[in-house]
Amino acid sequence: MPTTGTTTATTTPAPPARPVTRQILVFSAVGVVNTGTYYGSYLLLLTRLPYFAAHLLGFLISMTGSFFLNARFTYRTRPTWRKFLLFPLTNATNFTLTTAGLYLIVHVTHSDDRLAPLLASGAAIPVTFLVSRMIMQPKPARNAARPTPAPPPAHSSTSQPS
Repeated sequence: MPTTGTTTATTTPAPPARPVTRQILVFSAVGVVNTGTYYGSYLLLLTRLPYFAAHLLGFLISMTGSFFLNARFTYRTRPTWRKFLLFPLTNATNFTLTTAGLYLIVHVTHSDDRLAPLLASGAAIPVTFLVSRMIMQPKPARNAARPTPAPPPAHSSTSQPS
């Protein structure tokens, strides 16, 4: 479309997005570290505490570590109290999906119940990643995607002062 001498709206470029593939790989690596942290904490705490207390404390330790590792390495964002308090939603999502998946894999497909938790966990990773990303990824500025309006022309040919 040809221009007629008027200024067109300009858009502010969005900051470069972090590659999602990289985030998924780092998120998965943090998950492996998180699992090791949980299990190591559980075994260590089990020497002094009943199994349920060891499980609960190991879970809290690993979830806290997971939060800080994901903030720093996966999403490269500053940890905040708001994000920290919302982060357990990722674990709740993961637990819900793996529990439902476990049931479906064992009772519907009649698969081996020793293999089912691994399959269910693998299937839950993409959804858990998305929930985690919504919590941890900084929100873009509200007006960043909106075009900046052009200033009105200095002189208009349709309105001349008399």
